[in-house]
Amino acid sequence: MSESKLPQRAGSRTGNAEAGNDPRILLAVVDDDPAVCHSLTFALEIEGFDVRTFGSGDDILNDEHLSSFGCLIIDYSMPGMNGLELLRLLRNRGIATPAILITGVTRPSLHERAQSAGVLIVEKPFSGTLLIDSIRTALART
Repeated sequence: MSESKLPQRAGSRTGNAEAGNDPRILLAVVDDDPAVCHSLTFALEIEGFDVRTFGSGDDILNDEHLSSFGCLIIDYSMPGMNGLELLRLLRNRGIATPAILITGVTRPSLHERAQSAGVLIVEKPFSGTLLIDSIRTALART
């Protein structure tokens, strides 16, 4: 079961304003261990972002607030559809929100497909500030 809260605007203690806006982060991580969603939510909220989690691609596709987020963080390995398939469906619906693909296993072909889709890849486990820096990079591209 996914945990969620309605998106709200967030100020930043750590420089999110330098991306040019007051971002909202949509966190779409699917993992058998719900601790992944909880730990990412905790880490991103400490950075001043508002976070909403979703348990599947279908959950996010059906969310009425989808277009209000500043960035999508999408796990590649999801039941039902992978992260790139989800991103394709979102783009087909006109959702051009910047996205970051997170994955535990990368292959050159996945990097190529992600690059073609215009999405950054961050490998799990996350090291240092790589995810936060990738979010800021994605936000700066908009």
